[in-house]
Amino acid sequence: MNYLDQKTLLCLFVLLSIMGEVKAQSFSQIGIKDSVYSKVLDESRVFYVQFPEGFDPESGKKYPTAYILDGENLLPALSVTQNFYSGGFVPDMILIGVSNHQNRTRDLTPSIVEPSWEPNGGATNFLEFIAQELIPYVEKMYPVTGYRSLIGHSYGGLFAINTLLHRPELFENYLAIDPSLDWDDQLMLKQAKQLFSKESLEGKSLYVSLSGQLHMQKPEMTLESVMQDDSDLTLFARSNIAFSEFLRANPDKGLDYDWEFFPKDLHGTVPLPSLRNGLISLFDWFQMERVELFNIPETTPENLLELINYRANKLEAHFGYQVPPYPEDLMNMSGYMSMDRGQMEKAKMFFEQGIQYFPKSANMYDSMADYFIAENDLVSALDFVKKANEISASEYYQERIEELERKIK
Repeated sequence: MNYLDQKTLLCLFVLLSIMGEVKAQSFSQIGIKDSVYSKVLDESRVFYVQFPEGFDPESGKKYPTAYILDGENLLPALSVTQNFYSGGFVPDMILIGVSNHQNRTRDLTPSIVEPSWEPNGGATNFLEFIAQELIPYVEKMYPVTGYRSLIGHSYGGLFAINTLLHRPELFENYLAIDPSLDWDDQLMLKQAKQLFSKESLEGKSLYVSLSGQLHMQKPEMTLESVMQDDSDLTLFARSNIAFSEFLRANPDKGLDYDWEFFPKDLHGTVPLPSLRNGLISLFDWFQMERVELFNIPETTPENLLELINYRANKLEAHFGYQVPPYPEDLMNMSGYMSMDRGQMEKAKMFFEQGIQYFPKSANMYDSMADYFIAENDLVSALDFVKKANEISASEYYQERIEELERKIK
């Protein structure tokens, strides 16, 4: 089948999924609009930056990033997903929505296919733009770390997998949503077979999804029957499945791989559930373990400290830098809950850990002051309120200082 025939089928594919595409495009745009001039592409490229909830530019905190292609359409869905699942399931991230409104096919496809009604095969240049211009600009202008994830849908998913195969060092995680792996006679599958014979993807993670549109004309087609069909109308789905089967047959390459089928979704609706499940899958290691121990009165301070240290070491191993094992609010709340139960040793441990991991938090020092007040150690309480006031001077802290000084006298 020549490329013109493929494009005709693509039009049919788009027609079948148009309801989902319209819904995706109807989201109002969020994020700060920014741009960078690309010497590689010889054009200015727009992108959008979305900060996590509670972002404080004065805190000095840096965040991992998630770059999502087709940012005009998909960034709102990614932002909503992060807002619902951050903290316990995925880390807070700064989201970068890369615009592909213009020259989408040119930038996201990895090879030139002729005949064509639009430019294609420019993924190498677009990837060079991301690696040499966009990422350095983002990491210079915004409070981000070097821990990155790449997300793409359709041609964007194709681009994500192409990046994993050829520049795996750029991102730690890759989320390919219903990727167009039929491109150029299953080029990605062929290249994966070549690269896997000599390369390792140790430490990298990939999540791939497939929508329920297995056949463009037969909605009754199933996963069991689609691989028996050799028509062009199932090539898109068969390419996705074949790629998945190859990766599962080669687990020794170190790639953490997950694949999921969404039988009730169209090509245009599958991004939303894929973002949710994909992020949870990619960040499976981030999810909190044994949090019920925080609520059990019989849990000893030693056991809790062991759990805190375990999680801190685990997160540092994955991120490559130290991050707080738990949110500040959880540490602080657990300290006060322990005080209410009369478990003062446990309360002190939570407040000490909160200060260790959030040294710029005036609230944590103030909480430690409450602990010492409960222990009738007003001198130590005064020291911690003074430290809180040094970090964030306020009338509240000043009044507490004066009150404690009067009581000490």
